[in-house]
Amino acid sequence: MAFDYEKYLRPEKLPHIWCPGCGHGIVMKGLIRAMDALQLDKNSTAIVSGIGCASRLPGYMDCCTLHTAHGRAPAFATGIKLAKPEMNVILVAGDGDMVAIGGNHFIHACRRNIDMTCIIMNNYVYGMTGGQFSPTTPTGQKASTTPYGNPDPTFDIAKLAIGAGATFVARGTSYHANQLGGLISQAISHKGFSVVEVLDDCPTTYGRRNKFRSVIQMMTRHKENCVPIKAAQVMSPEQLQGKVLTGILHKEERPEYCDEYARIIRLAQGAVR
Repeated sequence: MAFDYEKYLRPEKLPHIWCPGCGHGIVMKGLIRAMDALQLDKNSTAIVSGIGCASRLPGYMDCCTLHTAHGRAPAFATGIKLAKPEMNVILVAGDGDMVAIGGNHFIHACRRNIDMTCIIMNNYVYGMTGGQFSPTTPTGQKASTTPYGNPDPTFDIAKLAIGAGATFVARGTSYHANQLGGLISQAISHKGFSVVEVLDDCPTTYGRRNKFRSVIQMMTRHKENCVPIKAAQVMSPEQLQGKVLTGILHKEERPEYCDEYARIIRLAQGAVR
């Protein structure tokens, strides 16, 4: 029997605005499957975004949703979680929104280890705002602002999140659609700041400029270049050259920010009395 996605959607907001071949819809379906598997209460789940193609996702979801300023979604989400720590708070963003304009907010959300899940749809470009290069645009690839090739080195979002202190970090792709729901489900279940990077595709502003012949070709590269973390453990450095690791890349237990904040409040209240 087909999965009932519609009960998690706002049908009146459809059809969506994403281009044909965009992977964002695949990510949304993965999020829905994760929510369904965990039986999350829609009224107790907040989905927060900033600006960009990925940020349109909350508008289609029948939950508590918030569409905020460019790069500022972690700050808004932190406010929600501190005010209502019982809520499930999920951030969705693109690579430019979260690790460029929102980079400072992102690293401090990781550092604090506040109990939220951050899904970053990494399509290597600012898709909605004109096709400019982002911190994840591969070196040498073209964008509207780098017509002769991007000279910058790229961010590894997963390594950035781990280095900044996130206690759960995973990576999936829009090609490996069946795995996404499981990764997102585990991220939501983790107590602490969880990051799920999804290697996504923008066929319009990235694919065309970089001579991809089709969406199929773009997605096939994820199949060919990605290696599950468990498989990588028995591969040689030569075999892993140029490959991208997927799956759960990092997981640890550390005090959660809302719990620590509540503890400080109790201490302060006791001192006043």
